[in-house]
This record gives sequence, structure tokens and C-alpha cells, in this order.
Amino acid sequence: MISEARWLAVTTITLTTLSAAISISISAYTFNRKCNALKSKIHELELSLKSCSDNCASERQGRIGAQQMLRKQLTQPKSENLNLTYYPMIPIGTIHSCFSTRNGTPRQPLLVPLARACLVFNTSRVPPASLEGLAEYSHCWIIYVFHLNTNLEKLWKHPSQSGFKAKVRVPRLKGGKIGVFGTRSPHRPCPIGLTVAKVEAVQGNMILLSGVDLVDGTPVLDVKPYLPYCDSIQEAAVPNWLMEDNLLSVASVSFSEEFISSLESCWITAEKKSLYASPGEFQSLVMQVLSWDIRSLSQRNRPRDAIRKKEKGQLLCDTSDVDDEHLGETAIVHEREQNSLNSMEVVYHLILEGLDVSYRIDHDGNVIVEKVSTSAVLDNKLDSYNYLTWKDKLQ
Repeated sequence: MISEARWLAVTTITLTTLSAAISISISAYTFNRKCNALKSKIHELELSLKSCSDNCASERQGRIGAQQMLRKQLTQPKSENLNLTYYPMIPIGTIHSCFSTRNGTPRQPLLVPLARACLVFNTSRVPPASLEGLAEYSHCWIIYVFHLNTNLEKLWKHPSQSGFKAKVRVPRLKGGKIGVFGTRSPHRPCPIGLTVAKVEAVQGNMILLSGVDLVDGTPVLDVKPYLPYCDSIQEAAVPNWLMEDNLLSVASVSFSEEFISSLESCWITAEKKSLYASPGEFQSLVMQVLSWDIRSLSQRNRPRDAIRKKEKGQLLCDTSDVDDEHLGETAIVHEREQNSLNSMEVVYHLILEGLDVSYRIDHDGNVIVEKVSTSAVLDNKLDSYNYLTWKDKLQ
């Protein structure tokens, strides 16, 4: 009985052990299969990832190659004009200036401190965040396009057909010519201008500037802060003909009673579109602008021969420029009959803030501002900008 019981116990233990071993073997087999399947899946994923990486690298190399080829094509001369290269430059903003026309726009910056402009940026190209920090500078450089040059279309032609003049007439030399790169003439191989202006305020996508020499509608390519430590050169030398002070200044500027009364009347319409807070401030602008002789060279030399017509009181256009061989600054004049048929008086017209300012200059260089009236330019002047905000900042 005891032997049989032992045998049964041993048999039970053996069967239990065998069952456990079989169960462990099955579990190990299953685990190994899962591990192998997982390793296979990981290997597949690694191969797929490598393939994707190779494809991305190949695409990147293709894009880099295409970009290099595109840049090469853009900077290579065109077959029809071997002297032209092209770069991606598009205006980033537009100047809204007090100078409605080129006539009267100062020849240099900062000559008219009250000359104001609002530079409005294209937000699709220049986010407002781009202007952060600019208000901490007192002045800035502005790179722009001479968009009103009358010979722009010629610059697209071959140099032999463009009619480009290597020398231009200079006002201070009374008609004498100098190489274009020795002057600041707007008539250049590349019609790009550089000016400096005072930064009055920065708001959103706009900069309020003063001391400008920019005509309304000027396209702007870039703005850079003015740095006195490297932009101001104390020992800079200039030609002797530039050292003559007051060569283009006038003797005096006076205003008639009619100007004062007509300005009060016009201001009712002009105020909401103006960069100036009052008629008195606008009058100060007129005085600063006319403190310089803004007439063209031919007008100063031959004020009665600008471009005449026999009809009395008809508006005439003098298309003489600093360089008389180019069409340029347009001064509107008309002649007024005096006591005799042979005595004629020239009345000039200056368009500021869309207002037509009439004035005369006598033989002694005294300017008499006669009256002001609204013009068609005022109707087209933009009023969508919050100029009142700017005026508050200038108070």
C-alpha cells in the first residue's frame, strides 16, 4: 500500500513537472515568435525610415540644385541684352508726402524741417513687427525709386539705345555739367535714390517722417537706421562749388492778405487729409519750401521764356530739369499782363498737400506768396490714414 502510494505521488509530481515544462516551452516558443515578429517589424520600419530619409535627402539636393540653377539664370545676362542682370527687388512701401508734385520737392534732405511724409508699408511683405526698435533711432536712411523719371522705359533698352547721358547740368554751376556719379541727379543708370529723414513716430505699419525730400507716391525699397558713429564722417571733403552757401536761397518770403484769407477758406477741405495741424503750420511749411529757389535752371535764367503761349492767363508747363537734356521737374507758371503789352509778370505755382500756392519772385530775389486754392490733386489725396494720431504725436 505504501509503495503504491509513493508511486502515485511520484507519478503526480512527474506529470505536474512535465506539464509545467510543456507550458513553459509553449510560452517560450510563443514569446520567441512574437519577438521575431517584432524584430521583423522593426527592421521593416527601419528600412522604410531609411528609404524616406534617402528620398528626403534626394529631394533636398534636387531643390538646392534647382535653386542654384534659378539664381544662376536670374543673375546671368539675357541673350538679348548682355549687360543686364536681375535681382528680386520689389517696393515694400509707399511714401505719402506733403509734396504733391516734383516741383518744390527739396533737392536734398533736411533742408525743409517741416516737410513731412508718412511711409506706409505693405503688410504682406513687411509685418508690423519688422518696425520694432526703429522708434529708438532719431533718423533713418531710405532707399527708394525715382519713379517719376520720364526716361525710365529707356533704361530697359540696350545701352547703345537708352540715350543715357554721362553728364548732367548742376544748379550750383549755373548750367555747368558734371559726371552723373559726381552729383545726386535722379537721372542715373539705375534710378535708385538714397535719403535720410527724421523719425517722428512709428505706429503699426507706418512711419511718420520729417525733413523729407520725397515726392508723394515714391516707392520705397528699404529702410535702415542712421548710425552717427559710422554714418557721419567729420573729415569728409566736397568740391569747392558745393561750398558756396545760399547760392539757391532767396532774399525773403512774404505773404499777401489774400493768401491768409484764401488759406483759411481752403483749410476746411484740406485739414482732414493734411499732415499739418493748422493753417499756420502749413504757412510755415510754405515759407521753408520757398526759402530756396525751387525754379529750374532755365526759369531762373529766362523767367519769361519758360514755355510761352500768347493766350493771356493760360497755365504753362516748363519741363526743364536740373539737366535740361532730360524732362524732369515740372513747374507750372502763367504770365500776367501788366501796364503795357510788353511787360509780363511770371506767376509760379507750387502744389503742397494738394493745395495750389501761387507766388512771384521779383528781380531782387524776394518771394511774394499771393494766394492758395484747392487743386485736383487734393481730391485724389488719400485720407484713409489716421493723420490725427500723427498730429497728436507732434504736439
